[in-house]
Amino acid sequence: MVRSWYELPEYVRLRRVNGLRLSPDGTRLVAPVSGIAPDSTSFRSALWEIDVLPESEGGGAPRRLTRSAKGESTVGFLPDGSVLFTTGRPDPESKEEGTGAALWLLPADGGEARQVASRPGGIGSFTVARESGLVALTSKTLPGSQDEEADKQARKAREEAGVTAILHETLPVRSWDSDVGPDHPRHFVADPPADDDARLGELRDLTPDAGMALLNAGAELSPDGGLLLTEWRVPVGRGAHRSDVVAIDTATGDRRTLASDPGHDFGGPLVSPDGRHVLLVRGSEGEYDGEPRDQTAWLIDLATGQGRDLLPEHELWPRELAWAADSGAVFLVADENGRRPVFRIDLDSGEVTRITGDHGAYSNINPSPDGRYVYALRDAWDSPPAPVRLAADATDGPPTRLRTPGSELSMPGTLTEIETTVDDGTRVRAWLVLPEEASAESPAPLMLWVHGGPYMSFNGWSWRWNPWLLAARGYAVLLPDPALSTGYGQDMLRRAWGKWGPRTFADVMAITDAAEAREDIDAERTAMMGGSFGGYMANWIAGHTDRFRAIVSHASLWGLDAFSGTTDYPPVWEHEFGTPLERPERYTLNSPHLRADHIRTPMLVIHGDKDYRVPISEGLRLWRDLMLHEVDAKFLYFPDENHWILTPGNARIWYETVFAFLDHHVHGKEWSRPELL
Repeated sequence: MVRSWYELPEYVRLRRVNGLRLSPDGTRLVAPVSGIAPDSTSFRSALWEIDVLPESEGGGAPRRLTRSAKGESTVGFLPDGSVLFTTGRPDPESKEEGTGAALWLLPADGGEARQVASRPGGIGSFTVARESGLVALTSKTLPGSQDEEADKQARKAREEAGVTAILHETLPVRSWDSDVGPDHPRHFVADPPADDDARLGELRDLTPDAGMALLNAGAELSPDGGLLLTEWRVPVGRGAHRSDVVAIDTATGDRRTLASDPGHDFGGPLVSPDGRHVLLVRGSEGEYDGEPRDQTAWLIDLATGQGRDLLPEHELWPRELAWAADSGAVFLVADENGRRPVFRIDLDSGEVTRITGDHGAYSNINPSPDGRYVYALRDAWDSPPAPVRLAADATDGPPTRLRTPGSELSMPGTLTEIETTVDDGTRVRAWLVLPEEASAESPAPLMLWVHGGPYMSFNGWSWRWNPWLLAARGYAVLLPDPALSTGYGQDMLRRAWGKWGPRTFADVMAITDAAEAREDIDAERTAMMGGSFGGYMANWIAGHTDRFRAIVSHASLWGLDAFSGTTDYPPVWEHEFGTPLERPERYTLNSPHLRADHIRTPMLVIHGDKDYRVPISEGLRLWRDLMLHEVDAKFLYFPDENHWILTPGNARIWYETVFAFLDHHVHGKEWSRPELL
């Protein structure tokens, strides 16, 4: 018997498209595509080539380009069409084993890939000058190391001495699931290979004094390779930093600040094809007594240093930006009304046009060199990410689907939208996933999911939180965008700035009421779950209502006082909440743990030990408080996972445990412990 994709053994085997890059001549696309490894214990990524033509115009089938036990990622192109990528695979021409990812090259006309650059600390991100082919890359380097040999010897000395300690002098100490240090990124540049057998030219260190300034920094080279534009972290006191953008002369290493503002961060520099302008995202973390966080598209003239807002009359949050080939327009992706469309900004007139009109969520936008198209990945709640072609001059146009190396799936149900007007007059909307059998005669039990962030929108496919796996088991799934969601203007953030719990709770309960009023929903059998901020809301809801039969709380905030100092970068949090000692008011107003004695709903707590964004202490404290108040609860603990559950086996057991918990409390079945737990 053939099992459907939403059966868990099949689900974890689906191929997933994770990116998209267009070649310089616009003739082919390359995408990293992940799938389950042969031993079924991890996911592995490979590069695939995708035809730029749809099948109706003669487009061929996707073709796999790489195979290795380590997998490949971070794809880019040299001007001649050769593919650059990073991988941890061993170099057959070297006797030394690498300690991290190296840079490899796959010739434009095919053949064997070869390693072209490596460093003792591995290679992270890279960028290529579209005209000269100069390559800039990041590599982590130990403090005080003046060259590659010194870095290698310093690493060897630490290893032989058995030293793993890291001395910190500022924040951050950790990031998401990784320790910060003892080595930190630096930028290096090198000429492209001189011939078919050569490596990159000598790697020249442009930033020997960077320290921690380049942590997670985005960067891009000018077309001629003369300048490297990069984010640069600047200390501002009390362990906090802001992000400037600097321009570094690649010949001399001279550095000048291009964008800096005490009240804003700048990031994601993109140099125009004509080399005259730099496109940035300018963002604010918000002010305790002022406006909430915000971001916009910012344009700087490289010659004069003058900058301007490209969206002065709009409240769109740019999620991605890209230049049109003629440098006369900018494309951006932004959340809007539960979608994530692509927009075009004409630089002369300032006119903003939405070029996609469907319910898709777009990413990885690649304008074509002839100006006719934009290639992108498109996903939606009823479609996993897949490559599409868009008309660059369209208004609310449709996507043209390309043949995908990913998984094309049919959904076990239907997708619709609902909305309601809440107590303060605001419109709140949601996606509603309905199982095939849902009807007035056979109403479906309801699962409420609240998204993370919180500054995001529930507008696209999720491999980690996939509602169709529940729909295939008979549940309707409600996916709302309450207060703090993006894509509805700044007022949606102002409503709950510093008031996470009360305001968001009111919105979520109102949209749940609207869903339960439907004839095809069984209002007597409802449950709720969420992760990160959604987990915070799960905990808040548990302490403020007993309307749900079960609540699942994943990677959740519980005691905000403790969380504020143990999360990986507290200064971002403090813009909105302050510190518990200096400004305790918002902690008292918003912390779920203060209502622990009101919780009566059965709860499943889930947390990964390597979660540094919401530390494991939050899950442990929540679990202990539930036990103290004798709540019917379980704790699913992952010793080696982080904010996300990423390995196939653990992802499968995550879903199996959630399903078993819901079966027991929503459907009244006898508790059945998952087999491998």
